Amino acid sequence: MTEASGANYNLSVGGDVPGQIAVGHHNTVSRVEAGGDSTQNVGVDLTGLRAEFERLRAQLPTDGPLRDQAAERVDELEEAVTAAEPDLSTMEYVRNWFARRLPELAGAVTGLIVHPAVGALVAAAGTGLAGEFLRRFGSTDGA
Repeated sequence: MTEASGANYNLSVGGDVPGQIAVGHHNTVSRVEAGGDSTQNVGVDLTGLRAEFERLRAQLPTDGPLRDQAAERVDELEEAVTAAEPDLSTMEYVRNWFARRLPELAGAVTGLIVHPAVGALVAAAGTGLAGEFLRRFGSTDGA
């Protein structure tokens, strides 16, 4: 990169860069730290996300042996998604549980996991978690 003043800059970045990089003259870099709660770090519509969980709960079987188990899995999923650091293992477990036990609802569960608000919560938790989310679920919506 060459500026009009004739100054030359060579930049080589390798590996993970967890922060900002500035090249040139008279640069200013600012950083704002937000609170530890990931729901405060991003403009996440938690009300809309919780409404999606309620829609899923309304689709659960009204009776039978799987009713209570399914409701428990949905509660686990909601807790895993909205934690300060989303729990990807629980998300994956719940998705697989529905795929095996109530396959007719597996799509709705997967839709919740890859919901843009969930992607934003995962992204707010850090790039390492976002990369693992992508590996497990193949979506970076909102991330």
